[in-house]
Amino acid sequence: MKFLLSKKVAAFFFVVFSTLGMAVQSHAQLSEIPRTPDGKPDFSGIWQALTSAHWDIEPHIAAYGEVPETFGALSAVPAGLGIVEGGAIPYTEAARRQRDENKANALERDPLAKCFMPGIPRANYLPFPFQIVQSNDVILIAYEFAESNRILYVDQPELESQVDAWMGHSNAHWEGDTLVVRVTGQVPDTWLDRAGNHHSWEMVVEERWTYASPNHVNYEATITDPNTYTRPWSISLPLYRIIEPNAQLLEFKCVEFAEEYMYGDFRRPGTTREGVRPETPD
Repeated sequence: MKFLLSKKVAAFFFVVFSTLGMAVQSHAQLSEIPRTPDGKPDFSGIWQALTSAHWDIEPHIAAYGEVPETFGALSAVPAGLGIVEGGAIPYTEAARRQRDENKANALERDPLAKCFMPGIPRANYLPFPFQIVQSNDVILIAYEFAESNRILYVDQPELESQVDAWMGHSNAHWEGDTLVVRVTGQVPDTWLDRAGNHHSWEMVVEERWTYASPNHVNYEATITDPNTYTRPWSISLPLYRIIEPNAQLLEFKCVEFAEEYMYGDFRRPGTTREGVRPETPD
């Protein structure tokens, strides 16, 4: 009995001290996060998501790509656990049918194939990095894909969206150490992933950016769109700081890569994709 009691006591103290240790470590990590001169968390840096949500934000198995007979495994979709809380997007019946149609025709319909800007939240989990530059009044986020960008207006609620845009209009405020961003005014043409998940012009996205460690941010977004979904729903994923000493955002001006896809049928016969006629031997 004494031996069993001792084991229980030891297990109790192990749990207590482990919990305290994790709490101390967590506190130490959060005390080390970069901050601006006024004490706010400083998100400046280059960040990237490491997830398969680019292909499908819902849980999914590995699958054939759009043209397996041409690209084989190169176009295959990797499996993913998804980033949607609860697993499934609460579509209306009509919106779900639209999603299925989009998915069946993703190669022709995905706006990214035409180098259109990805919109929010999709821009944050593409397999491309993005850079944040922060000041007190505004925060600039520059995305590598299509050189997209947006400005977060901090504590300036009087600045409202004047016209719908691909990246929408972002108003931000602080709730403690969490940056809360309300994104409105997005065009309905953007998708949420390559699986055809979509929204309408009425979508509102509320983002929450919270440091979990000096090089790790918890990203959450709640999406509301009564035209498309039966209720608000959320996604969450970690974002990781790129810490290589020579890290920088590079150019991906994809318009030229989309020209052949969109306008190749109009190219003058006999010219190359670069618009040059190949030389013929004398």
